[in-house]
Amino acid sequence: MYIIIAGGGKVGYYLAKTLLHDEHEVLIIEKDKRKCDIISAELGGIVMRGDATDSIVMEEAGMSRADLAIAVTGDDEDNLMICQMAKKKFGIKRTISRINNPKNEHIFRLLGIDHTVSVTDLILAQIEREIPAHSLVHLLTLREAGVSFVEAQVPEQSPVIGKPLRALGVPGDCVIPLVIRNGKGIVPHGETVLLGGDEVVAVTTIEDESFLERLLGAK
Repeated sequence: MYIIIAGGGKVGYYLAKTLLHDEHEVLIIEKDKRKCDIISAELGGIVMRGDATDSIVMEEAGMSRADLAIAVTGDDEDNLMICQMAKKKFGIKRTISRINNPKNEHIFRLLGIDHTVSVTDLILAQIEREIPAHSLVHLLTLREAGVSFVEAQVPEQSPVIGKPLRALGVPGDCVIPLVIRNGKGIVPHGETVLLGGDEVVAVTTIEDESFLERLLGAK
């Protein structure tokens, strides 16, 4: 694949290094001369100095033949502009954008950016895993479909302990495809009984998240 990365900071650098190791063709567009010199010295001639929001620079970079455009600058507005230009002007089918402010994710989605990565959300998800007080850990949210993949640990005093899943009144829009018990995965069925300490992975509508939280009694 030919992949163009806009932004030669640490994220862009390590992303390019990994993609090169996987034998992809990579080009970084970066306007800071010092960063360009570092990338060139360490990764070779895979960097082009220029402003990735400039269509002329994009054209010189061969954006029209790229398979994927990734925008990882520190500016959300620039990342949005880069991805939109890549799609609308150069016909790139797949774009990925870094989001520095999670509140901007909805805007990016509305404007057609295929995939977004929020460093803030990733860090918060990791914090949730480390703090028992959080009942639901968001593994993945498909906002367009209104669906979340969540994980929750059943507290030792949860009211669901000892009851079969069929008796819990789980909404029709909520599915529990996996229970992890003592490090081993269990594919549950209606007669499966939850135990304290079980980790429950559920697929639920965003609206039903609060119900699942109350059901497990994790708070």
